[in-house]
Amino acid sequence: MATAKRIEIRADVMLGKPVIRGTRIPVELILRRISEGASEDDLLASYPNLKREDVRAAVAFAADEIAHIEDLDLPESA
Repeated sequence: MATAKRIEIRADVMLGKPVIRGTRIPVELILRRISEGASEDDLLASYPNLKREDVRAAVAFAADEIAHIEDLDLPESA
């Protein structure tokens, strides 16, 4: 999926946080709502400007960002 078509980062929008292109809906908000149990349908109902592809792009963007982290601070196992 080409997340660049759906996700943008601009200093003048939401303090430079990644958002759905053309909106002020942060990727972080979408991920938090999903982590709280919201479905795609819930998100689409809550945010009328959001498209199903936007939700999927937000998740893909987060996965791509995590994939590029080289040093994760993981707790030591006991």
